Amino acid sequence: MRKEKNFKLKAADIIDLIPPMGGCVATDRITVDGLRITRMYREAPTDESDSGWQFYSGTETQEYVDDANNWSIYSVNTIANYDKAIIPYLHFPVGTDLERVPGSDKFDIFCG
Repeated sequence: MRKEKNFKLKAADIIDLIPPMGGCVATDRITVDGLRITRMYREAPTDESDSGWQFYSGTETQEYVDDANNWSIYSVNTIANYDKAIIPYLHFPVGTDLERVPGSDKFDIFCG
């Protein structure tokens, strides 16, 4: 059973920042706790409504991510409202794996 989430941004605060591009996955660390995105990667979309993007704060453990109560599917625009620094990278192709450059709004290729 899913618990009610107390999102950092209210629906009325979400504005159109980008053209529609489908859904994405983001964890509660971003949408509930308000942490910045530090990792973003793009997998092959599962259908036409999926952008393939997944967004993480970098604080999530595998156990945390494995619990479906800790993440949801959102429009990419919604997540862009949480962290506008992702916008310049959203056109990158499937297979893109980016990590935020510490202390900046720039992302670079993840070399994990």
